[in-house]
Formats: sequence, structure tokens, C-alpha cells
Amino acid sequence: MPEIRDLLDDRLKIMLGGIFLSLAVLAGGLYFFQILHGDKYVRLAYNNRLRLIRVSAPRGEIFDRHGVPLAVNETTFSIMGYPLDLDTEKKLERVSLVLTRHGIPMTVEDLEKTIRRQRWAPYRVIRLVPNLTMPQMAELVADPEFPRELFPFPVWRRTYPAGALVSNVLGYVGEISEEELRASAEGDYFGGDLIGKVGIERFYESELRGAAGEEALEVDARGRKVRTLDTRSVMKGSDLKLTLDMGVQKRAVELLTGQKGALVVMDVRTGAVLALASSPTYDNNPLAWGVSGREWRDMTQDPARPMLDRSIAGVYPPASTFKALVALAGLEEGVIAPSTTFFCGGALRLPSRTFRCWRRGGHGRVNVLSALQYSCDVYFYQTGLKLGIDLLMKWCREFRLGEPTGIDLPGEASGTIAGPEWKKRRFRENWYPGDTINYSIGQGYLLLTPLQIARVYAAIANGGRLVHPFLCDRAYREPTGLPVGREKLATVQKGLEYVVRKGTGARAGQFGVTIAGKTGTAQNAHGDDHALFAGYAPADDPRFVAVAVVEAGKHGSSVASPIVGEILAHILSHPTGEGGGRGD
Repeated sequence: MPEIRDLLDDRLKIMLGGIFLSLAVLAGGLYFFQILHGDKYVRLAYNNRLRLIRVSAPRGEIFDRHGVPLAVNETTFSIMGYPLDLDTEKKLERVSLVLTRHGIPMTVEDLEKTIRRQRWAPYRVIRLVPNLTMPQMAELVADPEFPRELFPFPVWRRTYPAGALVSNVLGYVGEISEEELRASAEGDYFGGDLIGKVGIERFYESELRGAAGEEALEVDARGRKVRTLDTRSVMKGSDLKLTLDMGVQKRAVELLTGQKGALVVMDVRTGAVLALASSPTYDNNPLAWGVSGREWRDMTQDPARPMLDRSIAGVYPPASTFKALVALAGLEEGVIAPSTTFFCGGALRLPSRTFRCWRRGGHGRVNVLSALQYSCDVYFYQTGLKLGIDLLMKWCREFRLGEPTGIDLPGEASGTIAGPEWKKRRFRENWYPGDTINYSIGQGYLLLTPLQIARVYAAIANGGRLVHPFLCDRAYREPTGLPVGREKLATVQKGLEYVVRKGTGARAGQFGVTIAGKTGTAQNAHGDDHALFAGYAPADDPRFVAVAVVEAGKHGSSVASPIVGEILAHILSHPTGEGGGRGD
């Protein structure tokens, strides 16, 4: 019967192949332990007498520059189990019944999904219920019907003491997704692990996460521990000390309360960031502990966009804050001098169109200092036309606009420094003199983030060095020198002092410190104009720069300038503004 013999041979081959495949899977799951005792562990696993418990490493904690805790770990409890002990619907129904009775509504389908998401090897422990308090855990375990297949296990939970005050910077941790699991370069994440999702938690994930521990147990036929076979110690993640000053951050958030916008505070010499406030904001604690699908949709679909970090990812026309850069470019390229004047009668008329100054009656004859002081549009229309779009874009590129600053946060926007090629590509239209005119007052297609504007003003304040913003000392980079002359820079600095001393930004100077800066009022296609102010202090010896953007705030002079004035006065009058790494 050769046909029967051949059939049996084929089936035997398939059976042996299946056995070898199973053993390969087991051996792969036991990589760490099989180095010492591979054969024994494979045998125990095959005989259903091996259990692996993975112990998550406590995450590195995060502090502000003075040691104020921003992200810490607290002990909670999880209900754990093994897939091989939960392999029937009857067992899952019993588990579901007990959990539901104690206020943890988990259906059989929920349990199956949870097991499926974390299952890698049937003998590797998985988490069924996270984030239980001691009383919750004790009540559950004391239930006479608590399934013997389950057991409580102490774990850490991420907590953010400052909550919404700094959630846009810190981000949060959450259970690793299937996509993140597949993309893991290290390959040592497992389903159910927590991972940084956004913010500092994500950017410094490799430093913060630490190394998980593992324990291999031999159990008897009833699943009871016989002995510990091997262990791998847990290694806590590295702590991080940020340049943020929570005193300044808290005041920045307070100044934006009830408004949409952002406030950035930075050291002009180093680029150390002391505050990155974005409003509205959100509480990151529930996200770290777990929210429902409905709660997640409510947050992500909120029209106010509380999860958008407007300080680094919000893009706005810089409006008249851009005039400082145009003035510097004009001086450096020789198209204007400190003595150059233009007459402002309230408008600049071209053959095809009239471009009006914000002051309908005009400013009369002005030079670069008075043009900055009173924010004369016509002066900068003329300067922009003399420079041309190519030179305007050249100076944007010198200040690295149109690209991320490189701050140690994910999700930073590049902004837009649009020119003729961009317009042709985007709209299939030519570039016109009117486009250059709009560009010269920070309108039109030009878009920047508040952090990018802050970097421009930091360079003006510190004598022409382009800083690289950072939140952790390890991300510090030496400032880059800019091709600007001291005399030309001094002229722009003087004009910015005039703005606050007796110009459009006078309300920024009412808080007892000398400030130099520039107002801005940006056109908004969706409603009232955006209000902006960029300034630094002290004006004669600059140390800190601040930029405020208030969406639909109408006027930079009345809304944004006092915000910057108050935050700079706060930081200079409080000891909390001192100290801390390279932010000194």
C-alpha cells in the first residue's frame, strides 16, 4: 500500500514540522533565560510548567530646573494572568462576572481582545485590569469567587502633578499600539507596555523607559509556584531635569486663561526654554491612566484643539513683529540707512492696487527708528520693494525660518517662507509686487511659529547669535553666528526700545522693567485679527525673550504686549527665574 505509506509519511512530516515550529517559538520567547538553561526551559514550557513574569521598569522621573516634580511614578496594582490559563469561554465568563460585580465592566469580548493584544507566548504574564488602588485590589481578591487563574501584581502608574499646566510639553504615556510595536527598533517592547506618546515623554523615550525585569518560575500541575528559575533585574529609567521654570510656566498659563494662543519664554543667550504655554490645554493624567474611546474622540475632535501645542506647532502670520527682521535686512543690504526716510501719507499706491497703512491719516516722514516705533506700514512697503522677494527670503533663511528650530520636542512645525517658486507650485500663479509688499509686513503667505519668532528676537537681543531652543541640557547646541553688523543691529535694537518707551508697545513697559519689542496684528481669515508681541528684557542687557500670540485678540498693542510685559517682569523679579543648568 504505497499510497497509504506516502500519506502517513506526509502527515508525520507535517506533525514534526509543527512540533519544531512550536519549540522555535518557545525558544524565541525564552531568549534571555535559555542562555543559561535553554534545554530545561524549553522542556518546562512544553510540559506547561513554565511561567514568565515581566516586571515593567519604573520610568525615569521628570523635574523642572529647580527640582519641582513634573512626571513621577506611583504604585498601583494590576490583575494579571496567563493566556494558557484563560483558554476557554467558560473561564472568561467567570472572570467577567467577578470583575463586573466589583465595578470593572469587562465582557468576554473585552477580555478576549485584551488577551489577544498582549499575547506573545501563552506562558508569559499579561495584564487584564490596570490601575487598581490598594482598597480596590483587596476587595477584589477577597471575593470567594475570585478566579485562581488571576493574581494581583504591584506596578507603577505615571502621574503628572502639574497636570494641564505643562501637559503640552510633557505629553503622556499610554499602552503601546500595534503600529508602535511593529516599528520598535529595539524589538524589546511587548503588548501592554507603556510608551511615550507625545511631548518629552516621546522624545526621550529611550532614556526614560529603563529596562524591564523578568522572572522565570516553575509551577506544578495546579499552577502553584515550585521555585524561581532565573531573574533579570529591573533597571529604572534615567531622570530628566528640564530647563522649564514652573513658576514662570504657571504664570504664563494664567496669562492665557480663557484665550486661544501661546506664550514662549526663552534665555536669549543659550536658547534654554523657561516656559512653553499653549491655551487651551488638557489634563494629561487621564490619558496616562486610560480613557474610553468616546473620551478620546471628545478630546481630539474638540474644535478648540486643546491637544495642539500652539507654541511649536501653531503657525501664524508674524505680522509687524517681522518688521524688525525687514529693517535689519534693509540695513545690511544697504537699501536703507538709519537716516533714510519715506513719506507715509496713509497709503502706497501702485498702478494696479493701493496698499494702506494701518494709520489712515499716515505717519508723515519717518526713518527706520520711528517706523519701528509707530509700526509704519508704508515705510516697510518701500523697504520690502527695494529689497525684493529674493533678498527677503535670503534673510529668512539666514534666521533658519521655514524649518523647525530643532527643539527637543516632537511635532514642531516648519512654518512657511513662501516665494515665487512656492506660489507657482501651490497656486500655479506668478509672484507680484503686491505679494512682496504683504511679505514685508509679515502678512500674505508667510507663516511662523511663536518659537521661531522668539528665536529671531533672541538673536537681535544677544548681538546676532542664533540660538537653538532646548528643554534638556543634553540637547544644548552652541549658538550660530549670523552675518550682521553690530551698528546695524544696534539701530534695530534702538527702534525696538522706542516701541515700548513711547510707541505701539507702550503697555508692555508698565510693569517696572525696561523692555524692547514689537507689536503685531495679523489678519485672520476666520475671524478677528490675531494679536502678537515679541519682546526681550532688560532692554539694555537682554537676558530673556518672550513671545505672545493671542488668536482673535484683535490688537497686539492692547492684548499681547501687556502679557509679554507681565511675564518678563515676573521672571526678573522672582528668584524662580534664576539658576538651572545652561539656562543661567
